[in-house]
This record gives sequence, C-alpha cells and structure tokens, in this order.
Amino acid sequence: MDVSLARQQWHDGNRRVEETRSAPARYLDLTTRVDLVVAALRKRLGQSFTLGELSGAYDGADEWARSLLADADPDAPVISEPGTVADAAFHLFARGASDYSP
Repeated sequence: MDVSLARQQWHDGNRRVEETRSAPARYLDLTTRVDLVVAALRKRLGQSFTLGELSGAYDGADEWARSLLADADPDAPVISEPGTVADAAFHLFARGASDYSP
C-alpha cells in the first residue's frame, strides 16, 4: 500500500478514536485496545522500522487485529470497529519509524 494513503487512513482512525473522548468509558475501551495492537506491532516490527515496512504490515491488519482483540479478552463484546482500532494503533506506532516526519 502507498505510504501516504496508509498514513491518511491511520490518521483518520486516530481521529475517530479521539472523537470518543466525550464518552470516557468508550474512549478507555478503544485506547486499551489500541495499546494491544501497538504492542503486537512492536513484536512484529521491532524497535527499528521504516514507514514502508509499517505500511507493508498494514496489509491484512483488520483481520489479525480482530483476532488479537478477540483472543485478548474472549468475554468482551465483539468490537464493531477493529479497523478504527488498528488504524489508530498504526498512527501511534508510526511515530517511531526511522523516517517519520509529521
């Protein structure tokens, strides 16, 4: 996937999460799930990565994020927007890329 297109999608996902700040329980739920996906990205890519490598990991992220979140708490309600959670996580994780620029 094109890095600039991926970054736009990640930014949009992060924006959607941030829009839930007025609903503290919902915001906490989403940010907790975002943290789980960020931790998975750290395991997948390590500490040293480029935006291109991160963009490559984005392919299929909705599916593996959905599985990851379901496995993390099988009793939790199924999240209706795993793509938003994944996008927000990629947005946050991208800041650690060796070629990141705002």
